Amino acid sequence: MPRRREVLLSIVSAVLAVVAFAGLAELALRLLPVASGLRTMAVTAESPVFRLTPNRDYVYSRDWDLVMVNHGRVNNAGFVNDRDYAKSGAAPVLAVIGDSYIEALMVPFADTLQGRLAKALDGKARVYSFAASGAPLSQYLIWAQYAVREFGAKALVINVVGNDFDESHVDYKLAQGFWHYSPEPDGRLRLRLNEYVPGLKHFLVSRSALLRYLVFNVRIAHIEVDLSPVRQFFFGTPEPARKSERVMDSPMHAGNTVATITVPREVKSLAVIDAFFRDLPEMTGMSPVQIAFLMDGFRYPEAAASAANTYFGRMRAAFKARAEAVGYEVIDLDPIFLADFAHRHQRFEFPRDGHWNAMAHGIVAEAALRSKLVWRISK
Repeated sequence: MPRRREVLLSIVSAVLAVVAFAGLAELALRLLPVASGLRTMAVTAESPVFRLTPNRDYVYSRDWDLVMVNHGRVNNAGFVNDRDYAKSGAAPVLAVIGDSYIEALMVPFADTLQGRLAKALDGKARVYSFAASGAPLSQYLIWAQYAVREFGAKALVINVVGNDFDESHVDYKLAQGFWHYSPEPDGRLRLRLNEYVPGLKHFLVSRSALLRYLVFNVRIAHIEVDLSPVRQFFFGTPEPARKSERVMDSPMHAGNTVATITVPREVKSLAVIDAFFRDLPEMTGMSPVQIAFLMDGFRYPEAAASAANTYFGRMRAAFKARAEAVGYEVIDLDPIFLADFAHRHQRFEFPRDGHWNAMAHGIVAEAALRSKLVWRISK
């Protein structure tokens, strides 16, 4: 009996010690810039557009030591943007659409592509951004349609990156809350929504600085536990920025995606491109002169030299050729980045993160401001 009591007391003591430590850690972390995340709203057939809980401030940081701290805002429409969106106004709407490069959680809004465009075009155009980490081409169509129908957008700038093609196909990705292309019985690709409804566990995690620190900063999701629903709740996608943390010139990756080409991957990605250009005019009602594409590239000479025959090398060439053949403007960022690097020899990404840094956003903004599309909407 005494032995059993000793064991029980030891267990109780251990539990109390863990609870006390967790409580102290919770209190301490509430004073530090732990990543707050972005709460995704339900995305269903009745509410089919991916958006975040509106009118919330957020804190971004990464890694255990809380680096790259940035403070931002989710606006009234549910997108990361310091400015609220209005359904009417004197100036036309220029919509900027993309994934985590455009969402840009780690860059102050004023330094982002859309922030710079908004300042440069103040009084001439209202610049509204629609973006979330992990979104591919198929999801861009939904936001493009939404920007036109909801806010009367007159022009679109769509940013295209390396993993936009295969991840638009259900065989390669099926992210909660996003639309992806799925083959019909006749083989034609059609958009399909993978619904998302947040649950009780998302609410509970949102209340704990300690859990947010473990999930977003320490990234315990790398162990064999499925925490994607928690990541989605805060970052708005199942993959919050991890996809762009690969080394740009890695032998295994090129242009921020796996470099390897397989026949199924190439065939399905080319089919996605065909479906995208089939659906874009129908879903937006826009002519090619109202839409321009920003095309990311390999950015550095050593990466670009051997990248032409990689997966992204082929896809970006195919996408660019198809777009230009039907009259869309394509702003190829690769020669722009290459020229800038030759001049300044400065990196376009963060030391610990592969997203564009503020300097890169500035370079892209200058390229967009020189485009025919922006000239037409601002004249």
